[in-house]
Amino acid sequence: MSYPTMKRILTTIGILIITAGAFAQNKSNITSAKITFELKNLGIKTGGTIGGVQGNIMFDPANPGGSKIEATADANTINTDNSMRDGHLKGEDYFNADTYPKITMSSLSFQKKGTRYVGRFNLTIKGTTKPVEVPFNYTEQGNTSNFKGSFKINRKDFGIGGNSMTMSDDVTIFIEAQATK
Repeated sequence: MSYPTMKRILTTIGILIITAGAFAQNKSNITSAKITFELKNLGIKTGGTIGGVQGNIMFDPANPGGSKIEATADANTINTDNSMRDGHLKGEDYFNADTYPKITMSSLSFQKKGTRYVGRFNLTIKGTTKPVEVPFNYTEQGNTSNFKGSFKINRKDFGIGGNSMTMSDDVTIFIEAQATK
């Protein structure tokens, strides 16, 4: 095989890999999402937001057991309206965002409970995966699915922040998301 032919083949393979990678990164059907968190520090509620949410939501209210949700958020987007604190939270003692830039949730199962749903998810933060239950409301509006729920975690279960006499271990996470069906 000649060098120009080999070069064309390698170029074609490279383009296919880049195109496939771009497609995989852009296949998110989440059109908007808001993740906020809240905890007590010195007895006062404080919190912030995490952005960069991408993922796929394939939820069927008629068949919750056959549904699937997978999403990621970008730990580097943590925002508490205090840049010094944000930098500290992105550091090794908290989210270690340089090493673990993605926070992920992957569904395990869903159940309908009254007018709401409960999803069991694997939540991965800072390289640690733990199961969590997320009660949520689901509504449809045209071609859009709307999700709104909240759940609590113990930050120390994920190696976030270590021991603190002033900061609560319990963190409440609120999620609102819209996705195309």
